[in-house]
Amino acid sequence: MKNMQKGFTLIELMIVVAIIGILAAVAIPSYQNYTAKSKFGAALAEVSAGTTGVDALISEGTQPTTELVGLKQATSSCVTNEVAFASGAETGTIKCKINSGPLSVKDKTITFTRAAADGKWTCTSDVASGDKAKVAAKECQG
Repeated sequence: MKNMQKGFTLIELMIVVAIIGILAAVAIPSYQNYTAKSKFGAALAEVSAGTTGVDALISEGTQPTTELVGLKQATSSCVTNEVAFASGAETGTIKCKINSGPLSVKDKTITFTRAAADGKWTCTSDVASGDKAKVAAKECQG
């Protein structure tokens, strides 16, 4: 009577493990970029909402502050939110320090700066230049 082989050989198992390793090596960096972009986008959405509040306060002649603009000091996306305008000035900044995520965005700052001349807002961030194209929104890559 012939004895039938049951199960997998060691080489077959090693091939499967190698394939899984290759797939993981490709997928993990892509996932990290995705989560970093998501964290950056959430923080950007949160802090950009403050620009409307600042514009409204300035048009009323009121000094913008973090509380008056409607931003909380700390949120799920930002460790700190800060509105900084000198008394009577129409130029200033709104900043958000990102509180979590991959190292490419964790503890990085998104800054909106308002120009006094035309009231336009510009966005900048201190995300490393090599990571900006991958994680930062286009309006904040400057």
